Amino acid sequence: QVRIAEFGGGSVQAGGSLNLSCEASGPTYSYNCMAWFRRAPGKEREPIAARFSGGGISLKDDAYKARFTISGPNGEYRVFLQMTSLTPEDSAMYYCATKRDSWSPSSCSLWDHYDTWGQGTQVTVSP
Repeated sequence: QVRIAEFGGGSVQAGGSLNLSCEASGPTYSYNCMAWFRRAPGKEREPIAARFSGGGISLKDDAYKARFTISGPNGEYRVFLQMTSLTPEDSAMYYCATKRDSWSPSSCSLWDHYDTWGQGTQVTVSP
């Protein structure tokens, strides 16, 4: 019964910035990890970053540190994804997700365990 909604996608010029937001509703007491994924056409969905409700951050790859920042208020089922210096390679459908087995901050990096998804928000970066 947990539901997720993402907002903030759109079209931007290369080099621009975009800020995505996500909110979870319903019985979220055990869904303590929230994460951002993306899927580009012809590619498999890939994780970007996750945040534990207590404030811990997990990144799939350190390469994201320079341009992508995940944040959110502690104790609330909300997360944001701040993206800067966007390139056409960043064009994708961006998804917010959560999962039940969120017992510790480190559990948020178990990317294959996410099973509750939003509908996605499209990000398109033009050259």
